[in-house]
Amino acid sequence: METDASLLGVELEQKQQEELYQQLLLQTMGKVQSESPPSKVIRPQPGMCVKTSSMSDKKKVFLNICQSQAVPPPPHLSQEALVELLESEDPTSYRVPMSLGEPRTEVDNSSQGCTVYDVVINDEFFQKCQKDTLFQQFLIAVSLEGLENKYNLELSRDVKILKNRKFMGSIAEQNIRTKSKPIIQEIDSKESESLPSSTKRPEFSLLVEPPSGSAEHLIAEIQLPGVISARSLVLDLGEDRLVLIAQPLFHLDIFFPLLIDQENSVAQFNTNTQMLTVTMPVVSS
Repeated sequence: METDASLLGVELEQKQQEELYQQLLLQTMGKVQSESPPSKVIRPQPGMCVKTSSMSDKKKVFLNICQSQAVPPPPHLSQEALVELLESEDPTSYRVPMSLGEPRTEVDNSSQGCTVYDVVINDEFFQKCQKDTLFQQFLIAVSLEGLENKYNLELSRDVKILKNRKFMGSIAEQNIRTKSKPIIQEIDSKESESLPSSTKRPEFSLLVEPPSGSAEHLIAEIQLPGVISARSLVLDLGEDRLVLIAQPLFHLDIFFPLLIDQENSVAQFNTNTQMLTVTMPVVSS
């Protein structure tokens, strides 16, 4: 029986392509999927309690905005820079690291049931927000937005800061990632200098599937002309961020409007079209 050499060649090429996909996926994850990110349990300190409501059923919702040294601070931002940021086209470009706790049911002063979320931020940034009304309003806004994105909620912007209590119910312990192995590796000055000056931002598009209704997947399609192999790609995914380095041609660093499931995301590089496609499940409640 004769063997068709062309078929063998196609099968070999497919096998090699699958190996490249697997290598890229491991680079994307930064670790084997079965491993858990390094983390530790923290007990946040009280901060302030914010009252709002759910837009769907008008039920009361409380945010315990807490503080902890274990949460990293955001980059330094002056009040003037904050005003410019809020007036810009993309105010979400400034990220405030925070840990968002699971919803739980508590009883308020009127003996009525309510939903409570713990939001933990860096203690020094919290103190800064306490001293400046604009920063405090900004902190509340990003906390509401973070909860909405993570739990698929819609919360009222008609909020009230409770003066006589710093938290509703009790403050639960939270499990947060440690800084020893961040999902997104920061590029220090030496590494930045190693990127050629000719490195540019590639053309890309972000698609939401399905186009209407609740989002299930976020798909990034990145054009990489001149890249011939997935071996030259280093891709890191955070829960709302993508960083891609394609030496020596491209460097891309973008944030997503939705939170994604990094561990179940898949990246594929098509050598024919020279397009990298990253398919990311959207985190929903």
